[in-house]
Amino acid sequence: MIERYTRREMAEIWEPENRFRIWLAIEIYAAEAMSHLGLVPQDALIRIKRRANFDVQKIDEYEQVVKHDVIAFLTSVADYIGEDSAYLHMGLTSSDILDTAFAVQLKQATDILIEDVKEIIAVLQEKAERYRDVPVMGRTHGVHAEPVTFGLKFLSWLEEMKRNLKRLREARREVAVGKLSGAVGTFANVDPYVEEYVMRKLGLKPEPVSTQIVPRDRHARYFTTLAVIGSSIERFAVEIRHLQRTEVREAEEFFSKGQKGSSAMPHKRNPILSENLSGLARLLRGYALSSMENVALWHERDISHSSVERVIGPDATIVLDFMLRRFLGVLKNLVVYPEKAAENIEKSYNLFFSQRLMLELAKKGLPRNRAYEIVQEIAMRSWEKGRDFKKLVLSSRKVQKYLTREEMESIFDIRYYFRNVGYIYGRCLKEKRGEKE
Repeated sequence: MIERYTRREMAEIWEPENRFRIWLAIEIYAAEAMSHLGLVPQDALIRIKRRANFDVQKIDEYEQVVKHDVIAFLTSVADYIGEDSAYLHMGLTSSDILDTAFAVQLKQATDILIEDVKEIIAVLQEKAERYRDVPVMGRTHGVHAEPVTFGLKFLSWLEEMKRNLKRLREARREVAVGKLSGAVGTFANVDPYVEEYVMRKLGLKPEPVSTQIVPRDRHARYFTTLAVIGSSIERFAVEIRHLQRTEVREAEEFFSKGQKGSSAMPHKRNPILSENLSGLARLLRGYALSSMENVALWHERDISHSSVERVIGPDATIVLDFMLRRFLGVLKNLVVYPEKAAENIEKSYNLFFSQRLMLELAKKGLPRNRAYEIVQEIAMRSWEKGRDFKKLVLSSRKVQKYLTREEMESIFDIRYYFRNVGYIYGRCLKEKRGEKE
């Protein structure tokens, strides 16, 4: 009765047509369940299912008068069904329909988001393998630290998105919960069988203990998950933005023929897509905060959460869908410059070998603090004078006291930093093989 969403546009899920179609399905399934209990005549059920429909424009007109969306909807449905409409909505309250439909919509939306994440994971896998052995300077605090590889950057993103896929699936299960338990959740006017039947038909689980609504901690967890995923995308986008800086330029967004970077400066090629992703991530974090504010409602419920969810439900899912699709495009077309990365490695005067030198001195029995002092003194001269760290080390009598020239020469081998890259990759691939859908 409800169309399965695979790769449809996210916005369609939140259109009135889809929302009312879900409402109608819930009402008909409830009538079916009640017919099993002898509360709805079989011939009436047949007519209801044959005639049931609604008119979006009429619903809007009715709501202008009654000021109640569910009553307006039921009035429009009654226009099609006639007298048998008396068998709809028996013992139910508006939130039975609203919350259950919201769960269906969130489930539909999450199915699209899951497919988005899977596509990104596939591209990250390819990038991680392609750039596995391409050196690039690792930076901490924005300052040269020790070399890594471009592949490890992508592999880190890959693992994070795999965690996000798991989070998204868990959030989907958390929020795929509805209720048809009546005005305050006590089943006073509706048999529990009706709820069980309808939830089974919709692929939802019944809320174990509801009030008039499904508790909003579930939704807070859901929207927080979307915000976490958005923050991951921002982390990747910020890295791309930094790598595209003129002084770095180790990677950049693809700049298409005819594209313009600035209205004033024809030379500009700006990371505008990544900057856009950073901004949208802020929206998702705001929606997450709003969802947490919805958890604390008065008694069996008030209506303060409703206006919030009418905004953040469609907005958060549409924004994240857009972000994931945009990042997928950025990732697929990302331009990497290995030669520039190698050039930047050279700019640090071989200073990134400092830790290895310190450790080799410590192995010779020198106290670690003393080894640190010796290496730092040479490193500061290298920075301040712009001189090659290796040459300064080779000529240092303090170092010569503990290390032979051959030992010193062996320290300055960049391959040392990549000796366990294969182990890291193997660990990730092992985890991938062990993952369950």
